[in-house]
Amino acid sequence: MKVTDLIDQIEQLDTFKRYGRVKRVIGLMIESQGPESSIGDVCYIHVSNNLQKRRILAEVVGFKEENVVLMPYTTISDISPGSLVEATLKPLEVKVGSALIGNIVDSLGQPLDGSLLPKGLVSVPTDKEPPNPMSRPPITDPIEVGVRMIDSLLTVGNGQRVGIFAGSGVGKSTLLGMIARNTTADLNVIALIGERGREVREFIERDLGPEGLSRSIVVVATSDQPALMRIKGAFTATAIAEYFRDKGLNVMLMMDSVTRVAMAQREVGLAIGEPPTTKGYTPSVFAILPKLLERTGTNLYGSITAFYTVLVDGDDMNEPISDTVRGILDGHLVLDRSLANKGQYPALNVLKSISRVMNNIVPEGHRKSSEKLRDLLSTYINSEDLINIGAYKKGSSREIDEAIRLTPQIISFLKQETDEKVSMQESINTLYDLIGKVE
Repeated sequence: MKVTDLIDQIEQLDTFKRYGRVKRVIGLMIESQGPESSIGDVCYIHVSNNLQKRRILAEVVGFKEENVVLMPYTTISDISPGSLVEATLKPLEVKVGSALIGNIVDSLGQPLDGSLLPKGLVSVPTDKEPPNPMSRPPITDPIEVGVRMIDSLLTVGNGQRVGIFAGSGVGKSTLLGMIARNTTADLNVIALIGERGREVREFIERDLGPEGLSRSIVVVATSDQPALMRIKGAFTATAIAEYFRDKGLNVMLMMDSVTRVAMAQREVGLAIGEPPTTKGYTPSVFAILPKLLERTGTNLYGSITAFYTVLVDGDDMNEPISDTVRGILDGHLVLDRSLANKGQYPALNVLKSISRVMNNIVPEGHRKSSEKLRDLLSTYINSEDLINIGAYKKGSSREIDEAIRLTPQIISFLKQETDEKVSMQESINTLYDLIGKVE
């Protein structure tokens, strides 16, 4: 670099620090007079008590008349009128690198156990624009997830974005753990957003296990944390996945759950004065969802295959968040409580689920076998009441007779133990064998 270029850069540096003062605190929001800043910028609020001085991290979320509206990443205790507010003039950044693999971090990218970050990491912004649509290569190859039902009947493409829709307690976390342990992706990035504190360690130790954690980065934002931390947890996990995608890796991103991200954004929206719309969700919720979900998928360097869990209130698949997310993603897997009650795990309802790219990435024989199994299952379910009460007579319908004969084997095929590892090729071969028994 020439000396003149260096001098020009030095002359362009902004060496001033900008400060403001806290004016008032209303609920979750902090209003300050100054400093000069933009939406999304991070600020430090300097507070002190009898023991120590510290800085509270906050983000600019809006403006009210001449005041800056801030929302803190942590609790707002010790903030008082006149507390100093320091502008950083840049958005939130987190440290990322290969040394982070195997670690559990919070929404700000800091280790959850209080240890120091590994060395050799680089800073990346948490908020980025989705890839240009014209720079996204089409999805052409399947990716193995190690769940027999998904690999054979709902094949997922490398770079596909899929929603897992379910009510509470139907096995979402268990299914995510199975995928994380068994997938052929190079790396897992797992975001646990709005989880109970008790469930975090249970998921990491029981569902993910040492094998899964060794090839994963886990981002945690528990339900007791401020709304902004829960939102940033989703954006931080996505930014980490994007970093590794740009390095040419095939990344598996799993977020549990996108519904809690939407709820956190609703809290922020209501706090800054947005009008509530459908079921109390504010307009910013429906603006933030596509911005977050569209960041995953393929780009010129690598891919992010994403699984987003969606909590459906009262098992209502048409509530606002479910409907919006389903319209954005490339497929949906529906977990059915009635199947879970029968002891069928994973409790995936094949007939209500779909992979929108499956027909483009699997051979014709695989596609036809999958359609035949769906047809047999549908035929049996539609006739189940007649069969159970004894109103159906054998021989009345060849299709129903065939469905009755093969249904026990189909149910056995759909079931899988949580610690059972099945390759995609094994799953497809078993499907071919099963369909080959059709007369």
